[in-house]
Amino acid sequence: MTETRIAPLEGVRVLELGNYIAAPTAGRLLADFGAEVIKVERPGTGDELRNWRLHKGNTSMLYRTLNRNKKSVVLDLRTEAGRQAVLALAAKSDILLENFRPGTLERWGLGPDVLNQANPDLIITRISAFGQTGPLSERPGFAAVAEAYGGFRNLVGDPDRAPVRVGVSIGDSIAGLYAAFGSVMSLSQREARRRDAAGAVPLAERIIDVALHEAMFSMMESLIPDYQAYGVDRQRVGGRMEGIAPSNAYVCKDGASIVVAGNGDSIYQRYMQTIGRPDLAEDPSLQSNAGRWERREELDQAIGAWTGELDAADALAALDAAGVPAGPIYTAADISSDSQYAARNMIQKFDVSTGEEVLSGVGFPGIVPVIGNQSLPIRNLGPDLGENTVEILGGLLNMSPAEINAASGREEALQA
Repeated sequence: MTETRIAPLEGVRVLELGNYIAAPTAGRLLADFGAEVIKVERPGTGDELRNWRLHKGNTSMLYRTLNRNKKSVVLDLRTEAGRQAVLALAAKSDILLENFRPGTLERWGLGPDVLNQANPDLIITRISAFGQTGPLSERPGFAAVAEAYGGFRNLVGDPDRAPVRVGVSIGDSIAGLYAAFGSVMSLSQREARRRDAAGAVPLAERIIDVALHEAMFSMMESLIPDYQAYGVDRQRVGGRMEGIAPSNAYVCKDGASIVVAGNGDSIYQRYMQTIGRPDLAEDPSLQSNAGRWERREELDQAIGAWTGELDAADALAALDAAGVPAGPIYTAADISSDSQYAARNMIQKFDVSTGEEVLSGVGFPGIVPVIGNQSLPIRNLGPDLGENTVEILGGLLNMSPAEINAASGREEALQA
């Protein structure tokens, strides 16, 4: 019996012109749920992400992860043949993704007006540091700059030290999420207008403009309202969360740290009873978050004294029995062996060639969100450079071998 394939975006074609992380993350999300994503890469080197955190071979695991379920086509956008191939692909696509510096596509003769002539239904999703408009729009910038500009970096780290960066490219990833959401939203609008015979969606409404700094700013909760209403300018508080207590990480007897979020009013009562401090549970001034935040140092000292007498597993067992949210701080090794991740197919195994050897059973993160009780299966890892060039240009565009060579830069390479 053949298992039904779950692919909500099957039939949608996406042309990805992006490098690095932001646009490829959007493309990965769309590809994960069935869209055909054609990733255009430059001749020779391809997406620079192929060389980031490269330990062996010529394609990093980072590239394999962020570009899974896609097809790789090499096109030389410095040539007229390459640009015409992009326009031909755009004419057969539903969504175009790009994350170049604003003005780059226009300089290549591939701006929205030109793309719209090729395909009046095309959704054009653009990701940049500061957006396509405004006084900073032409300024270059990676996620590190955007995270700082969006207010995020100022809140990360300890108050007596310089702000730090989290260990992943969170700004790029969140921008990619918004880009994927915006693309699907625009696709839904387009299809609704078709059903209602309401006419085409205007070009201005089909341009999805995602700025990295705005993506981060949108995650900042009530940062601005609190400041403008009350003059409260939030600052770094280390492992805590402003105005919420007790919630922090604590070191246990065996040296491992655990995270405990005991800040709910009723949870707090059980929490203090569990650590043997009924006096803190009953204290009138500690019955609300505001009071507990004022005495956060005292509470953390009491909790730390308790965890310091127990191994992490014993502390977590006691907290779990009391219904207090808590958990271990996982490493890659912990995640790799965890039963919860395994139960939902969140680590999927593949054999990966480095070009020198085949690494067996390498785990890759599964597809989120879950549909049908388990993470959907990854169809393929990020492709080798140009792996699908002939398939796409020859099959989809009916180009001859000579035309393929011209568009992909092979003709130039052969002459060299």
